[in-house]
Amino acid sequence: MNIERLRNYIETCFENKEWTPSFKDYDTWNIFKNLLNRGEIRAAQKIDGAWHTNSWVKKGILLGFRIGKMASFSQDIFTFYDKHTYPLKSIDIHEGIRLVPGGSSVRDGVYIAKAVTIMPPSYVNVGAYIDEGTMIDSHALVGSCAQIGKNVHISAASMIGGVLEPIGANPVIIEDNVFIGGNCGIYEGAIIKQGAVIAAGVIITGGTSIYDATKDRWISRESGKGLMIPENAVIVQGSKPLKANPEFHVACPIIIKYRDSKTNASIILEGVLRS
Repeated sequence: MNIERLRNYIETCFENKEWTPSFKDYDTWNIFKNLLNRGEIRAAQKIDGAWHTNSWVKKGILLGFRIGKMASFSQDIFTFYDKHTYPLKSIDIHEGIRLVPGGSSVRDGVYIAKAVTIMPPSYVNVGAYIDEGTMIDSHALVGSCAQIGKNVHISAASMIGGVLEPIGANPVIIEDNVFIGGNCGIYEGAIIKQGAVIAAGVIITGGTSIYDATKDRWISRESGKGLMIPENAVIVQGSKPLKANPEFHVACPIIIKYRDSKTNASIILEGVLRS
């Protein structure tokens, strides 16, 4: 089945609330999920320099929950119950993925490229796309449909939120060579452009306003688009006074500079750990 036919199938089934799947339908939907696993389809992709959401792919993921039936995947003392359409992802040693033992879970329907390292315990949800050389550190989350680029470092306890619904909304996108510090949170379809450095403890949502101290300007979400963090921006958590009462402050991420050789030295990653 080619991609266009598969897309039409997903769209038709999703819109028909009375639809009941047959064995043939399950087979077709599994073709869809296998394409997700291989990275041949994805929830969002970059076209002519701009990110576009593939709504039909998100519909297909949601369809998997609708047609799934509760099943037990338990083994010995490990108990695991979920929709039968979404077991754990099968990862082969020849794929070149390091999945370190200790409580990590990767759901089926996730693309993970070679040389990705996942430290325990971490969780990667369905529809996520993780490109080559990326490190997912301990206690980190990659949410449903999140798109992670090449050579990204997601530090311990950081949350990369997923945006499965609304269907038309961009998921969270982390482009190539981004460094996410420990205990950060990136949510609501924010786009972190390549080379950016997010310091520990920074929280960025779709509605967050970022102050660029180097250019004395505010960066906010544009109408119809997600919040976009500029390339090579270095962001720390700051604060700003409330207009109603300047004695009180609220959190405010601040761009303190743009990436340079000193920044690169401070976040250098040991290449041997990724090989």
